Amino acid sequence: MRPVRLPRAVAAVAATALLGAATALAGAAPASAVSASASAGAACTAPTGPYQRPLEKHLGRPVDGRQSAADCRAIRAFQAEHGTARTDGYADLGTYRTLVAVQAAHRPNAAGHCPVRSFRVTCVDMDRQLLWVQTGDRLDFGPVPIRTGRDAQETRPGWHAIYSRSKDHVSTLYANAPMPYAQFFDGGQALHGRPGDLFDGGGSAGCVNLTVKDAATLWDLLHLKDRVYVWGTKPGTAD
Repeated sequence: MRPVRLPRAVAAVAATALLGAATALAGAAPASAVSASASAGAACTAPTGPYQRPLEKHLGRPVDGRQSAADCRAIRAFQAEHGTARTDGYADLGTYRTLVAVQAAHRPNAAGHCPVRSFRVTCVDMDRQLLWVQTGDRLDFGPVPIRTGRDAQETRPGWHAIYSRSKDHVSTLYANAPMPYAQFFDGGQALHGRPGDLFDGGGSAGCVNLTVKDAATLWDLLHLKDRVYVWGTKPGTAD
């Protein structure tokens, strides 16, 4: 029996289909990668944000305080690189706080406001809304963005020590609000994680709020009686 010969056009289509299928099976990108690539290439249409100028300056963009498509793409890339809650290129408070932490990354205590001691000190800088941990001149953790107390509920400055720890703590004062990885340092004020948007609401009720991820890392690092030093004034609160 003679083999059946397909017309040339049909054979070419079939060969192309087989080659495409083989290529897809051998080298197709994962769905997540395709999604990320599509997102990165999508039009960036976020409007001008309240922290436009400092982001423009850091990213080497023209500092005019007006969002452009190129500004938006640069801010969006910064957000993706540093894992901010916002990822659309809008220069919001969370992105700005992350920028401050990035700029302070190598020498958060350059101004010398946090006392250098031979023991471990958790430094809470309310001026810049940053936290880090140091032992002598060694940086053990951070700096990371934080949220301290609002007006009339300010985080208390000065020297403190961790006197109680509660990994799955729930607030007895504020409607059973979750306070994961709570480490209390002064009269009910604690270092703890805040689920959701860290910067929603303007300020804490006196605690030092961190992302849950950062609070978990801090939990593994610190112990009872470790020292905490707080100074400065949260932007937007009374002196």
